[in-house]
Amino acid sequence: MARIYTRSGDKGLTSLVYGDRVPKNDLRVEAYGTCDEANSFIGLAVSFLEEEKWNEKEAFLDIMHHVQTIMFHVGAEISTPKGKKVNWQLKQEHIDELETQMDEWDQALEPLKNFILPSGNKASSALHTARTIVRRAERHVVALGEDLENPFVQRYLNRLSDFLFVAARYVNKVLGGEERTLKVDV
Repeated sequence: MARIYTRSGDKGLTSLVYGDRVPKNDLRVEAYGTCDEANSFIGLAVSFLEEEKWNEKEAFLDIMHHVQTIMFHVGAEISTPKGKKVNWQLKQEHIDELETQMDEWDQALEPLKNFILPSGNKASSALHTARTIVRRAERHVVALGEDLENPFVQRYLNRLSDFLFVAARYVNKVLGGEERTLKVDV
C-alpha cells in the first residue's frame, strides 16, 4: 500500500474481500469490525503485561499472539462474500487449541464457586473486555446465518470468549490480583 488512506470510503461504503462494496453499517462489516475491536483489547492486555514478570509469561504472550493472528483471519473469513473462499480457513484444530489451553490454565485456578466480576489488574480487565466484545461479534455472526459459509467461525468465537475468561482469571492469579465476586447484599 502506498498510503493508508484511499478516500474510497468517504461515501459510507467499504470493500469486502474480492472487492464487493457494501455500506459500512452492513452486518458483515459490523461482525468483522467487532472482531477487530476484540483483537485490539487483546493487544491492550498484552501491552499491560510487557513489564510484568512470571515464569510462563513468554509462553502466554506467544499464545495471545497466535490468537490475535487467528482473529485477523476470522475477520477475513467474515468479510468474504457468500460463495467465495479465502485461502486460509478456520478449522476444528483452532478450536481444539483453545480448549487444550483452557484446560491447562484451569488446573492452576481455584474452581469457581461464585460469579466473578471483571477486576484484578489492568491486563485481566482488558481480557474480560475482549471477552465481552467477542460475545458481541458472535451475536453478529449468528445474525449473518447462512451468509457465512464456515461454521467454525461461530464456534471459534464462542470458544474464544470462554478462553478469554479463563485467560483473564489466569493472568489475575499469576499477577496476584484479587478476583472479586458479586456482592450478596445488593
